[in-house]
Amino acid sequence: MTLTDEDREHLRALFERQLEVGLHHGAQLAVYHEGDLVVDFAGGQPHPDGGEETSDQRHVLFSCTKPYAGVAVHRLAEQGELDYDDPLVEYWPAFAEEGSTKAEITIRQVLSHQSGIPFGEFDEQVGGWADWEAAVAAMEDIEPVFEPGTQPAYHAMNYGWLVGELVRRVTGQSVREYCAEHVFEPLGMDDTGIGLAPDEDPDVATLHGFAIPDRCREPADGLEAEPADSAALFNSETIQRAIIPAANGIGTARDMARFYACIANGGELDGTRILAEETVAEATRLHAEAEVDGTLERPSRYALGFAKGGLPTDRFGTVSHEHQFGHGGLGSSFAWGDPQGEVAFAYVTNGIRDGAFEHHARVTQLVDAVRELVA
Repeated sequence: MTLTDEDREHLRALFERQLEVGLHHGAQLAVYHEGDLVVDFAGGQPHPDGGEETSDQRHVLFSCTKPYAGVAVHRLAEQGELDYDDPLVEYWPAFAEEGSTKAEITIRQVLSHQSGIPFGEFDEQVGGWADWEAAVAAMEDIEPVFEPGTQPAYHAMNYGWLVGELVRRVTGQSVREYCAEHVFEPLGMDDTGIGLAPDEDPDVATLHGFAIPDRCREPADGLEAEPADSAALFNSETIQRAIIPAANGIGTARDMARFYACIANGGELDGTRILAEETVAEATRLHAEAEVDGTLERPSRYALGFAKGGLPTDRFGTVSHEHQFGHGGLGSSFAWGDPQGEVAFAYVTNGIRDGAFEHHARVTQLVDAVRELVA
């Protein structure tokens, strides 16, 4: 289906309204349909003190980074370099003592947030996040809080350290280097990377932590601390230049929508194939779900490196379909692919607010509008 100018105007008005009410200073929205980029909006400003938001402006992607790192593992599995059910310790001997419960953790469990080590002391040691060897040592020291394979629990930071070190052990490359060579460059994702490379300018949109979740409401006690702290941390060049595969992807909505259009199309887009169809099918099917996630304390559904649609409280739309797969990041940033509808959606902002409901409501608003236009 071809979107008309009227369709785009309707969607643009909704996109602009979210900027007008003060959810964030700047935002990007990109949509692919049937393999074509049909929406590429940018609005607002990239910095609190000005500038013009463009579709080329790079943003911190937070946890939207996780699927990029996961696809590196999928490529290695496809090439026979590893198997999803191999124990992680087979490639990383110092990860666990032989015969321990921790030594039973498999690659599949890591990708589906079932490894049992969703959090630990290193989560709070932000001064060490830019030191890869410190992260590796922390993962070697950590002990499971859940028996591996028994409890889905979102691994907010540890997912990245585990996946990234696995890629390094198997390939000899950092996950940044591997994804650049085998994912981003082949797909023409020229504005995307896992952290800023040493030779790149720090041209990243400034994050801003908003204290009030909605202009018509009063803030709750202590509401402003977490958003402001997170914004300051990820605005630092040290963090932006680090390799944090769970959280510090740098990129654009347009690139992210292109990535999801490729995966939703069975791993190929515009003649470039990054994964085989059977690999995509395995990577995006449901592998774990919980009525109460061990970390998020709400329902969750996981594929391998992706979240899955099908819950009433996710960001995949008012009617969330089980065949949708994607991932969100801190704030309202979110992206997904739908192989049945041949749609890929990516929304990126520079505003961080506390409270998941605020983000779910606004992202869902845009998702519903997009799905109505391409139905």
